[in-house]
Amino acid sequence: MQPTRARVVDKAQAGWMGMGRGAGPKALGFFKILAVFLCTFQTVSSSCRILKCNSEFWSATSNNQHQNRPEDPVEFCTALRTYAHCTRRTARTCRGDLAYHSAVHGIDDLMSQHNCSKDGPTSQPRLRTPPPWDSQERSDSPELCHYEKNFHRHAAPPNYTHCGLFGDPHLRTFTDTFQTCKIQGAWPIVDNNYLNVQVTNTPVHPGSSATATTKLTIIFKNFQECVDQKVYQAEMDELPAAFIDGSRNGGDKSGANSLKIIEKVAGQHIEIQAKYIGTTIVVRQVGRYLTFAVRMPEEVVNAVDDKDNQGLYLCLHGCPQNQQIDFRTFHSQTPETGIRKHGAGSNAPSFTPKMAGAKCKEKLPVEDLYFKSCVFDLLTTGDVNFTLAAYYAFEDVKLLHSNKDKIHLFERTTDLGPGNTASQQDMVFTKILVVLMCLVQCSAVLL
Repeated sequence: MQPTRARVVDKAQAGWMGMGRGAGPKALGFFKILAVFLCTFQTVSSSCRILKCNSEFWSATSNNQHQNRPEDPVEFCTALRTYAHCTRRTARTCRGDLAYHSAVHGIDDLMSQHNCSKDGPTSQPRLRTPPPWDSQERSDSPELCHYEKNFHRHAAPPNYTHCGLFGDPHLRTFTDTFQTCKIQGAWPIVDNNYLNVQVTNTPVHPGSSATATTKLTIIFKNFQECVDQKVYQAEMDELPAAFIDGSRNGGDKSGANSLKIIEKVAGQHIEIQAKYIGTTIVVRQVGRYLTFAVRMPEEVVNAVDDKDNQGLYLCLHGCPQNQQIDFRTFHSQTPETGIRKHGAGSNAPSFTPKMAGAKCKEKLPVEDLYFKSCVFDLLTTGDVNFTLAAYYAFEDVKLLHSNKDKIHLFERTTDLGPGNTASQQDMVFTKILVVLMCLVQCSAVLL
């Protein structure tokens, strides 16, 4: 007869297969499976910390599994009580959240199965310590898991593209289209055969139309001999240097080191390197909000099976037209005395266009679209941290963009479809016609 924990694992795997995701992961425990499961649900509030609680529990219990040691009932019950305590702390902000309620019921079931008392000692969460054989310690990866070596051995180097999202929020797409968008709520910004990235934007102040990114979820899909499926999640005031299962690389496969997280500045700046798809992702927390930047080969960008249903792939197609804001029009309509802000942000300094421009000049001396985005954000939010968001977004462009001649953008582009392209062609045709008419008139005068 199977032990209790094994039956829980089998039950979780069967449930995962029933959801149409194929065979479940290897027997790594109920809560490792639950970690990925929970990420498929949107949290009701960005302050709901259920995924953090789940990650801490997995980190506290994973060492025994990796070292093939039997579970210590006392340690396991202590970890369960700690996990239950963590869920109680976040209960108020997680009301109505499916992931939260699923976790609570799972804890109750395991405590009952293991005869754990609800009263007893708890422990401080600890980071998972990789065992000696963990692939995180290996420096070698098969050639299959190195994008440039595998896919371009006999071809020209790949063409890398860049996409970034920052501020209130401003989007630079893979085609160097620059847009300012509303996009409140959850939106997919990358959605291809290798990974998915989704951001959640919330109002900067209650009742404000200005939004910024408070949550970011990245799912790296299972890929051949290289990586297991891995999920990274960052939230406002929480920028972890590990995936939600506590690991920092691609798992237990031979090429696991082709995916890794590097912490640049604790709590402020992390970099994810996915060498097996030639991709680098930079996530920052600036002030209270998150910024995102990615460098990705065109081949990976366009690796989409169902192109007809990829309309909300923002980094590829841009924001929908009804979600775009023309901040040039906004600047022209802004009074010289600045904008009066309401609600919780009313105590923030009120910038005039001149004051905002001077403040942005301190970090962004070139009056390109990053400078103008900075001015826009100061006028709409009054939060000086948005100056740094624009500055770091531009620094990421300098690091990640393959064409150094396109680092600065000076004209806002919309790229709204065939109609937009046709209108640009008409403008060019009109200019040529005007020049030809002038030449004809000059010739007539000379004759």
